Amino acid sequence: MSIISKIRVSLNNCKVDFMSIHKIALALSIIFMIGSLILVFTKGLNYGIDFAGGVLIEVRIDENPDISKIREVLSNKIDDIHIQESGENDVQIRVSKASQDQDKLIKKIQNILEENFTKVEYRKIDFVGPQVGSELIFKGFLALFLSFIFIMIYIWIRFDWQFGLGGIFALLHDAIVTLGFFSITGLEFNLTSIASILTIIGYSINDSVVIYDRIRENLRNYKKMDLIILINSSTNSTLSRTILTASTTLISLLALIFFGGEALFSFSVATFFGIALGTYSSIYISAPILLYFDPRKKDEPVSDKKNKN
Repeated sequence: MSIISKIRVSLNNCKVDFMSIHKIALALSIIFMIGSLILVFTKGLNYGIDFAGGVLIEVRIDENPDISKIREVLSNKIDDIHIQESGENDVQIRVSKASQDQDKLIKKIQNILEENFTKVEYRKIDFVGPQVGSELIFKGFLALFLSFIFIMIYIWIRFDWQFGLGGIFALLHDAIVTLGFFSITGLEFNLTSIASILTIIGYSINDSVVIYDRIRENLRNYKKMDLIILINSSTNSTLSRTILTASTTLISLLALIFFGGEALFSFSVATFFGIALGTYSSIYISAPILLYFDPRKKDEPVSDKKNKN
């Protein structure tokens, strides 16, 4: 038997009482959501050139670039300039919200570099105007909003409205807390960050649907079983799939974080955080919501409801 098979068998035999701490988990999730919203509206996001507008130049200077010297010669002549390493020998130069003529600004940066350094090789030069940046912000968040709407419709059609509420709350949790993660870490928020959040909610809802499928199956087979026991049993029976899928995805993202370069760093770190968060939310948010909106109540005969009243 392979190692993966042994892990799967051991996980399938788990009997973890996930629901014993569901109230604590939900309370912490709400606190993290509120805290993330406060961070986003107070500290804000570190918008990249895609959204804020400006000039971005990636350049290779000599064999071992002196970042402090590059920063010194450029900062004395250009305002709002940010310089950081990009890879082993490359340097990323960014001028945020550049209001002056971009061609003149780029030429000015090139002249300064070529006057102070012997070997200058330009790897990439980009410019985004502030109006384009604002439009990209709107379209990016519109894409997130529409994805929530269509996922909600899908869940409500495939399952019942109780499952839809749990799924949407979990997705809102994942998206909002990930935005808070961007804010608190200062990671650059750009178009790839929108792609990262869409990846996270896609992964999270897929994970939740797997658990929901097992819950729905058990609801049909065990009509009298206590709902807490049923959800625990359903979550445990899908645990091997949840853990193995999350583990392989996170390992792949670790490779991107360490070897993917500067262009993919923000995407990789945020997605790594979000996948771990989505795994948590599928177990401790989307499933426990069903305890408060019991999906079996819809099948209760009207005569029984009258007798209870």
